[in-house]
Amino acid sequence: MEQILSTLLLTIRDVLPIAVIIFGFQWLVIRRPLPNLKHTLFGFVYVLVGLSLFLVGLEKALFPLGKLMAQQLTDPAFINETLTAGSDLFRWYDYKWVYIFAAAIGFATTIAEPSLIAVAIKAEKVSVGAVNAWGLRVAVGIGVALGLALGTFRIVTGTPLHYYIIAGYVVILIQTIYSPRLITALAYDSGGVTTSTVTVPLVTALGLGLAATVPGRSALLDGFGLIAFASLFPIMTVLGYAQLAAWRERRGNKSTIPYRRR
Repeated sequence: MEQILSTLLLTIRDVLPIAVIIFGFQWLVIRRPLPNLKHTLFGFVYVLVGLSLFLVGLEKALFPLGKLMAQQLTDPAFINETLTAGSDLFRWYDYKWVYIFAAAIGFATTIAEPSLIAVAIKAEKVSVGAVNAWGLRVAVGIGVALGLALGTFRIVTGTPLHYYIIAGYVVILIQTIYSPRLITALAYDSGGVTTSTVTVPLVTALGLGLAATVPGRSALLDGFGLIAFASLFPIMTVLGYAQLAAWRERRGNKSTIPYRRR
């Protein structure tokens, strides 16, 4: 209870500037009473309580869980590797279960991400069914899974982060040129919504735990960067999903053209 109350006070301090800006603009700039003031105040209370409990949950459960999984998956006894403390002798393919776990947890957390669900539902509604909400969520989930698998590979091998990011955005720029304009902006937004409440805590804990347990890695230099992969690769997969759908549509239209004799 002491930790919850302490976190609640810190959350109030962090949320207070938001309330000041909203109420300040409403009363000093717009100069009108705030509609549904009672409901708005109750909403702020729910936000404060929810954020406080969420932060305590991160500290008590999700961060330790991600670190524990990384430690267990990189344990020499588990991967049948004779590594000694401080040794740099290891083979990247001995950590295959780390890559599989990263991909699986990335896909699962993305599918359950509330912000992605909200964006997918809005996209389907605005496009009048042209964008399928479930298809969009699966495409983003596959992107996060691929990104985290490659990101954990980068941590294990110790290769520079900027090589992957530069190459990834080059691919995205090429895809953007040839992808349907209907989906381009949505694809870029889909990369942003993956880095939200459910995905970020586990991904961050996994990266830090992996960097702390793989010999020769720095938690500060190598532990971070997984979230960049989780934002980058969903853009690729959503653009690829749109390009594949457009290609299938063109192919279907060609197949319906009647055969004409010369």
